[in-house]
Order: sequence, then structure tokens, then C-alpha cells
Amino acid sequence: MKKFRKVLDGLTTSSPGGTVGSPSCGSAAGTPTAAPTPKEIDVQETLVSENFQLCKTVRHGFPYQPTALAFDPVQKILAVGSRTGGVRILGRPGVDCFCQHESGAAVLQLQFLINEGALVTACADDTLHLWNLRQRRPAILHSLKFNRERITFCHLPFQSKWLYVGTERGNTHIVNIESFILSGYVIMWNKAIELSTKTHPGPVVHLSDSPKDEGKLLIGFESGTIVQWDLRGKKADFRIYYDEAIHSVSWHHEGKQFMCSHSDGSLTLWNLRNTTKPFQVTFPHGKIQKDGRKESCKPILKVEYKTSRNSEPFVIFSGGLSYDKAGRRPTLTIMHGKAITVLEMDYPIVEFMALCETPYNNEVQEPYAVVVLLEKDLIVVDLTQSNFPVFENPYPMDIHESPVTCTAYFADCPPDIIPILYSIGAKHKKTGYSQKEWPIAGGTWTLGSHTYPEIIITGHADGSIKFWDASAITLQMLYKLKTSKVFEKPKPGEGRAAELVEEDPFAVQMVSWCPQSRIFCVVGISAHIILYRFSKYDANTQIVSLEVRLQCEQEDVISPSENENNPCFSEPSPHSPQPHHQHPASPSSGTPEGLKDSIPCLKVKDRVVRVPPGYQAELVIQLLWVDGEPPQQITSLDINSAYGLLAFGNCNGLAVVDYLQKTILLCLSTLDLYGAADPYQRLTRSPRRNRQSTSGLTELSDNQQSVDMERSKSPTSDHVNGHCTSPTSQPCSAGKPRVPMGPEGPRLTRRGPGRPPFRKAQSAACMEISLPVSHTEGYASRRAMLQQFHGVTMYSHDEHHTTSPYCWSERESRENSFSRSRSSSVSSIDRDTKEAITTLQFGESYGRKSDALPTPCLWVGTSLGVVLLIPMSIPTDQEERMEEPVTIGPSGAVLMLKGSVLRFGFLDCMGALIQSPHEVWRDLNAPEDPDRPRRRKLVNFSPSSSQDACGEGHLAVVCSERQAKVFLMPSQSCLFVHNITESSFVLRADVVSVYNSVCLACFCANGHVMTLSLPSLRPLMDVNYLPLTDMRIARTFCFTNGGQALYLSSPTEIQRITYSQEMCDNLQEMLGELFTPIETPEAQNRGFLKGFFGGNAHTFDREELFGEAAAGKASRSLAQHIPGQGGMEGMKVAASGAVGELARARIALDERGQRLGELEERTALMMTSAETFSKHAHELMLKCKDKKWYQF
Repeated sequence: MKKFRKVLDGLTTSSPGGTVGSPSCGSAAGTPTAAPTPKEIDVQETLVSENFQLCKTVRHGFPYQPTALAFDPVQKILAVGSRTGGVRILGRPGVDCFCQHESGAAVLQLQFLINEGALVTACADDTLHLWNLRQRRPAILHSLKFNRERITFCHLPFQSKWLYVGTERGNTHIVNIESFILSGYVIMWNKAIELSTKTHPGPVVHLSDSPKDEGKLLIGFESGTIVQWDLRGKKADFRIYYDEAIHSVSWHHEGKQFMCSHSDGSLTLWNLRNTTKPFQVTFPHGKIQKDGRKESCKPILKVEYKTSRNSEPFVIFSGGLSYDKAGRRPTLTIMHGKAITVLEMDYPIVEFMALCETPYNNEVQEPYAVVVLLEKDLIVVDLTQSNFPVFENPYPMDIHESPVTCTAYFADCPPDIIPILYSIGAKHKKTGYSQKEWPIAGGTWTLGSHTYPEIIITGHADGSIKFWDASAITLQMLYKLKTSKVFEKPKPGEGRAAELVEEDPFAVQMVSWCPQSRIFCVVGISAHIILYRFSKYDANTQIVSLEVRLQCEQEDVISPSENENNPCFSEPSPHSPQPHHQHPASPSSGTPEGLKDSIPCLKVKDRVVRVPPGYQAELVIQLLWVDGEPPQQITSLDINSAYGLLAFGNCNGLAVVDYLQKTILLCLSTLDLYGAADPYQRLTRSPRRNRQSTSGLTELSDNQQSVDMERSKSPTSDHVNGHCTSPTSQPCSAGKPRVPMGPEGPRLTRRGPGRPPFRKAQSAACMEISLPVSHTEGYASRRAMLQQFHGVTMYSHDEHHTTSPYCWSERESRENSFSRSRSSSVSSIDRDTKEAITTLQFGESYGRKSDALPTPCLWVGTSLGVVLLIPMSIPTDQEERMEEPVTIGPSGAVLMLKGSVLRFGFLDCMGALIQSPHEVWRDLNAPEDPDRPRRRKLVNFSPSSSQDACGEGHLAVVCSERQAKVFLMPSQSCLFVHNITESSFVLRADVVSVYNSVCLACFCANGHVMTLSLPSLRPLMDVNYLPLTDMRIARTFCFTNGGQALYLSSPTEIQRITYSQEMCDNLQEMLGELFTPIETPEAQNRGFLKGFFGGNAHTFDREELFGEAAAGKASRSLAQHIPGQGGMEGMKVAASGAVGELARARIALDERGQRLGELEERTALMMTSAETFSKHAHELMLKCKDKKWYQF
């Protein structure tokens, strides 16, 4: 508990960086101003650094770039390995665990120790790892690094502690799973094949023990050689030499036959009685051509041969299609008797595995499902029904169904919103799934005590929006919204539509959602905004369309050839952007040259449409083309349901729309917003007289004040984050790059009427660090690249739609780093004073120092670090509100920060967060009730409502990409300043509630996650968490209340993290248990108990063969043992708790029962032996009974 008292005497601030009267935090004109009458602000700050700790919580989505698959048939859990070294372990819904190999090497193969709570992974760096799954967060117990040979295949027999490892050289090594030490027993390739063989058999591609005899090991070599090795006799029983390369082998459960798949698309069946030639050769998809020859087929990469008691065996394989069938999708073929079923897949098959009832390979297998791992999906096919339906996947594996372009995260939502969204979304679910339960049902998961309603929203490249229930660290889709339905479908070959072929004009750039009023806003890449209202009833509606000309006129542009060193600003008012309300004109209208003018990019449906229950479009706002140039993308948005207003801005200016009256209230260029209060004292320039294309980039200088002020910004000139920053009403919006190039780049600032205005949608999922993102063309200079990337161009009114900032004909170079150096190429950016609107927020505040009462205000933040306050007058009566116009006053206060402004937050004088006013949700389509007429119910959090003690006023928190400041309103005194970073810049910032208090959370480009106390801006946490390896993270990272955050860790996965110590402490309770004590099924037709590690102990003892006593030690240089950090100590700690105790007790009971069984067997043997001895003794007694002593 720390108490802060601040006396506002107009002379001091909390950090050396300026006084209250300095231009950086004083009045608009930069003159010192005296603070109001000194008063004391008492804020009891309760947050301390011990409240914060950063850790990952859970990862959702499909494993990116999967490589391997494994299933435990007893525990019923599934493991998926990936190319980046990740392992996802899945059980019943809620049981979802992510593990990561530190090396990052691709996972080649996975092997469960069936029903033992352990997993072996073989990685591309030739290392084996043993993972302990008996703890909620699995850890590596042992690792074994092979130094001289490369691992190609592994096999672990059921209930064995000896792992067979095949290598690229063709050798087979044996590893003890308990100690993770190599045995001295090695099957060398030259011993396995005949000495007369002149060629190397190739890498080992298959290892398996014979179902009939565990002492026989079947070794498959890539070249087509198959050897059955007698482990006891250390010799080969038989060798098969086949002409075609082998990809996989599968045994019949009786151990008398096995099947191989080959590279020519054939399947061969071999009988052990005669191994000289295959018993059967089939080409399942190869037809005989007219000339009598077989069609050439693709390789069959894997085959599984599974038997069934009541029907013909199943032969399941992937691949094998004929080459001449071009365009065929990847297939999985199921041969059941004479029936052949071909299942076409949407993506290439990585791996598949049949799920069987028994873990024993010498019993009838009874397959009941097939798990198919695709490149971008996971499906499970039901084998028990003749039509082979798929199971409905309970995991959120379709996040990437269309590439994710933005994310938003809302914690502590109204509790009724999730059931309502789910009930609406459930009506549109797909049908035709298998009626049986999802077969991967292992593990246990219970709803933790620390849960509250959470919703994640993802926007996608195809214009769709998905609402996800993220409560209790799970993820379940609630509702899907398609924004493209608002627009007419472009008809191929018609005017503007011809330019949209194979593009993503509907891609979502950012979203803004008010959960209380259920009003939802979507910003699209085509410079459009759609406003939705929620209704539980369907309706017939006509969507209202507003068109805004937020682009500067031709007379305002400047020529790059004249007055290079003069300040580059035009007259403030004569040529401000103008609103337009008319419907789209024809593409050739507007200019005699046939250039597009005053038309939007998309055509809104102008007829009455029937809309289903859920979110229903009410208003569409579109920016217009001007003189053949597309509109600039929207960079900031805020909506306030209590005011009925929507504000948005881009690099040209700001517009405010009254969505209740469907009118445009304000449409001004950024410079016009200042009036005479421009802090940069910008001057006018002569207009351009021509519009000719220039091949180079014009370097413009401003006056020295602008240069000095600009040096406080990041060299990226106006921030990576501005493109998707939105006010706190949408605290986690994220999106695509800003104007003029979006991830799809449709609003390109370029010349030439022949170039299409759209580029392929670039999702946040596939944005790499190279700037500009995913574009093959280069840029004429670093300056052009940064200007385009950050959506900020020179303030020459022409630059946002002509060639000066970047010339599309000369894009040849490409930058690939976040360099923050002050090179000469960057210095020109510092002189560039193009100003974009980067963040907006409505709220009750004081527009001017003289204001006595708070009024509705719009806070505007720009890319030059300027904060503007625009006061508004809104009628309070409902009837007047629908009829009387909302009046907007001239700009009030002007505040300054270093770097572009990212976020606003408002606190009362007691330090409590002031929520934005909102309207209570009402269903406009509900039947009228004459007794209870529907009226707007507003919830207003006025700054003066809870401040009787400290009088009027409130605190405003403003965060930019370099620093944070806390101002006292209405005096505009700067109370606290904190320079967040000097060497990097802030990507995301938000004022969040945590521990019943409030703090400022920041994510920097250098990977640091920080929290600062409010209002004093004390650093509470600074963790170097995440190196920014690609722009996907920057564009999708968002904070929310409760100490949580998320980002897109790969194109298909969402990673959630927490920075709350309390949640870190409770995480173990929230995660699912992967291992549950289950009794191993008893083997059929065998004794009650068999040897602990499989097989008949009397017939085959692996320990006797592979142990150090018999086989000796392996060469130390061959492999290196690396003990894991999650050793037995970690195991014991993790196994604590009721479940762990139960598991240990169950294991102890199993061991005790086993020992008792062994004792029983020994006792039976002893009794049999005693009876035999007694019988022989009795016979001997009878024989000798009548003999005399001398007869012996």
C-alpha cells in the first residue's frame, strides 16, 4: 500500500522531463499556464510488483505445420508434433496441453508409453526425449542425443521398456526407457542383409515386433529390403528383396502375414511361409490401360491392416492415386472387403492412425475410428458406420478457416451475452456428423473457481467475424458473422468488379464492440465501416449507406519540384474533406479522363433484405474514391452507444457520424481540427498545378520546430500499432497495416488507372517481420517503406494518393528488420509531418480549462503525439435526440507527448477507472408492448459523480509509443510522466483492471511486457517475454482486464498469457489432467498376469538380451544422455494433490497386486512340487515296505 499526495502548484511534476507550463504538457499555444487553485489528490495505490508475474496459460487452435501423430489407446489421449518443435496433447474438451522443445527442432515421431503417462519424442536434431505426462504441465525427464547417426524411425512395443531406434545408416539401436541409456545390443545393417549384397539397403523406415513372437523384429529398409531379425539368435530369419521402395509395413494380428505400401502405388501382402515373392500385389487405384499396362500411380505413404471379428479386415491407406488425374485432392482410402471408399481431404495428409479397441498387437484389432492429421485440420472418421461419417470436432481447430486478420479480447463480459450468442450460433451448425461421442476422451478437467465470462473475437480475410467463448481457459465458437453479405457480389467482367478477381475486399481490419449495448462495429480493408445491432428476432431491413469524401482536393496538393525547404501545409479550411451521401456513381464518372471519382469501393445492397436473428447490419459508411485514387484505410475508430455517435479517422482527417439520425456531423482534415492552435505552427504552401507522375521520392523539410518535435517519435514515423489502435471501448482491437497499404494493400497509394485497387488479403496470421509485409515488390527507399507501412505519408495532400511517398514503379528494395538507427535515410522521415488519427475515444470530460462541468467529448490522438479534445452538445431527451442535431464545438485542449498516441484512459480523483457511458441493450425488433414503451436507457459514469471529496475533475491517462502521461482535467496539468522506452517503441497499450485496481499495460517492439501503476506511473513489472520475430504478434497482441492478454503465435494458433500472479498461482488448478489411473486391459487367452514388460517371461526376456550384463555398454561417442529438468523431484512435486495421491496409490496397489499374483504363482508351483515329492515318496515307501535291511 503506497499513498501518493500531489500538490498541484503549477511548478513541479513527478519526473524531470518538463514542468506543467512547458509546451509538452501545457496549453495549446505552448505558453506557461498557472494551475488552478492548489488541491490535494489522495490516491491509495494498492498494486505492488508482487502482484505481477508473466506466464503462458493455454494455446488454442490447430497445431501449425504438423509432422507427427500418436495415440494412447488406453488413456485415449492424442499427441501431435510440429515442425517448430511443439507438441500438442489433446484429450476430452478442456484437456489441451502444449509443450515445446527448447531446440525448436521438428518432431519426427511420437511414441506413447501406453497407459504409463509418458511420451517419447524423436526430433530432427537426432535427439530422443522422454516426457512425463503425470503432471499438468509435462516436463522432459531424459534426453538422448545421437552424435554419429540420424534417427529415422522408432518403435516401442506395448509394455516394454526397450525402445528400438532405426537410423539413416540402416542400423537399429536399442534404448532403455527407464534410464535412457543405449544398450550395447546393436543390429548393424551389414549383419541384417546378406554379405553378398553389394548395395546399402538405405535408411530404416519401419520397425515392429512380430505379433506371434516378440523375439522377432521386422526391419524395413527404404530400398525395398525387409529383414526379420531373431533377437535371441542374433541372426536373420528371412530376407525379402523387393524392387519398389517401401514406405510402411503393417502386420496381421496373427503374425503370419504383413502388408507393405510402396512408392509405385502398390500394396504387397507377404506370407511368412513363403517370402520369396509376395502373396498378393494390388494397385488399388491403378487401372489397366488399353495397351495392357497399368497406370502409373503416386506412392502409398502409409497403410494399416486391421482385423475385425464380425467383418472383413480393414485396409486403410493414404495416397496411391494415378498421376493422370490432375487436380485430385488428397485422399484416404478405406478398403473393407470388396467395398472401396475414397475420402477426399481439403488439405494434404500428414499422418493417419486407426484407433483400435485393444492395445495388444496379437489380438483382433477391432478398429472403430481413423484419426487423420491434415496440414491444416484434424478429422476423425467413424469406421463403425458404412458411410464413414466424421465426428464433430470439439476443439477450436478452425480458427484459421479464413486467415485471421485481427483479434479482440474481452474479459468479464456481461454474463448473459455468452448464452445468447451460443443459442443464435447453434442454429447454424453443420449437420451430418457421427452420432457417437468424440473418441479422444482421455484426461480429466473441471471448471476452476477463478472463472468469469470471456469472449475472443477474430476477424478474417474473407470478411467473417467469429465470436469465441474463452471462459475458463477453454475456447468454443459461439457465433459467426459474415460481413460480406452486406454488399452485392461483384459480377465478373463489369467495371470495378473486374479488378476484384481473387481478392479479399471484405477483409476485416479492426473491430469495436460494446458488450453492454451489444453494438458491434467492423472496419474493412476497403475503407468501409459496418455498424451492427443485435436482435433475437429476424427482420426485413434496408441497410442505410453513408458515403464520406475523406480525401483532400486536387488544389491542395503540392508539387515536389517547388519550394523544397518550405513547410508543406495547405490552407486550413477551404479544401477540407467533404461528406457525400449519394449512391455510387459509375466508375467513369467524375473526371473527363475516366478516372473514378466519388464512388465507394464496394456496392451496398440497396434492396430490403431478410436478416436472421443475431447481428443485423444497420449502417454502412464508405470512403470514396477521389480523382481516380482509392480512399485511405481507416486507422482508428470509436463508437459510443450512449451518445449514438461513431468517430473514425485515417491519415487524411477525422469524421464523426450520428448513427441514430444517420448523418455525418464532422468531416475535417487533421490540420483543420487545430484551427489556430496548431502546435507545429505549420504554414501554407502553393498548390500543385500538375499531377504528373514522379519517379523518385521527394524529401521535404519542415521548420526546425517540426524537426525537433519529430525527433521524439520512433524512426518508423508513426508507429506500427497505429494501424489497428482503437479506443478503450475496443481494448483489444487489432488489424492490418495502415494506410495506404493494408495487409491486402487494396487502398494502394499509387499511379496508373490500370492497376487494381485490391491486393490479396494478407492475414495477421502470415505476416513476417519483413517490411512491407508479404509483398514481393520492394520500395524506392526506407522512407517510402516506413511511410506506407505505418500509413503515414507526407502532409502534401497529394502524397496520400500519388507517387511521392513511394513509387510503385520503383519498388526494388526491401527492409527486413526493426532497425531503430538514426541513419540519413531515416532523418528525412523525421521531417515528415503527415499526421494520421491514431486513436479516438468518447467520454465525459472537460473540453476547455474554463469548463465547470463535464460534457461529452471526443479525445483524438494523432501520429505526431498530439491530443485534441473536441467538446460536443448532445440532446438528452429521447425525442429531441432523434430530431435535434448534435453540435460539435471547436477543438479545445491540445496536449503533447513523444511518439504517436496509442491509448486513452480516464480515472476519477480516487484512482478508480471511469467506464465510457453506454446504452442498455434493447431489442428494436421485439414486439411492441404498449404498457412498457421501449426507451433508451443510458448508463453514464460522470467524473463528478463519485468525487464529492475532491471536487470536480478527473485524471486522463494518455499513452504514446514512447511515454505515458497523467493529466488533471480540466486544468490540463501534467501530474506524472514516465518515459516507457528510449531504444524501442510501444506496440500495444491499455488501461486495464486487475486486483480491483487499475494499471497501464504495455507491449514493446523489443518483446518487453510492462505494467505501470496509476496514476503515479510506477513501473510494477518489466519482463523480456517475447522477441518480436514477425509482425503477426504486433498486429494481434491485445490486453484485457483480469491480467490477461493474447496474440496469434502462429497463423493457426492463439496463445493466451497472464501477467497476474494470482492467475499464475491458480493455473495448475485450471489446467486439465492428462493422466488418469486406468487399469490396463487384460490380454485375451493368456494368464491373469504376464511379465511386467510384455511377452512371456519364460520365452523372451528383453532384459536378459539387452541389459548391460549380456550386451555390454554402448559406445559413449554414439549418443549422449542429457538428464531433464523435470526429473523425479519435479515429478513428485507435480504429482502432489488429490489426483496425484490417488494415482500413486493406484500404482502402488497395482504393483502390490502384481507381486501378490507372482507370489500366488510361486506358491502354486511349490504346492505342485510338494505333491509330486509326496507321491514319489509314497511310491518309494510302498516299494520298500517289505524289504529287509540287508536287501538295500
